[in-house]
Amino acid sequence: MAGALTLTEVAAAKVAEIRDAEDIESHYALRVKVMGGGCAGFQYDLYFDEPVDGDQVFESNGVRLISDSMSFMYLMGTSIDYVEGLQGAGFKFNNPNTTGSCGCGSSFSV
Repeated sequence: MAGALTLTEVAAAKVAEIRDAEDIESHYALRVKVMGGGCAGFQYDLYFDEPVDGDQVFESNGVRLISDSMSFMYLMGTSIDYVEGLQGAGFKFNNPNTTGSCGCGSSFSV
């Protein structure tokens, strides 16, 4: 689906691993949120949450993703990957809407 929010297979496997390790019930979805802050103006937040009215809901590689409408305006078309490297491991956001980011990788500008 064009404009959707997606997870790579690697990221979906990591989400499933975290869900199992923390014994998170299956009715909780992974909320993807954009918040003000960070060194470039905005930052991403990921956490398990229950959907509420008005949420955008997506399914990607077996994981249900939710995002509030305001956050989704900044997230349209974003793919979330999980990477491991010399600077540690974490979720990487490939967001086509950003005009800049910072070295930490979790902050961006539009």
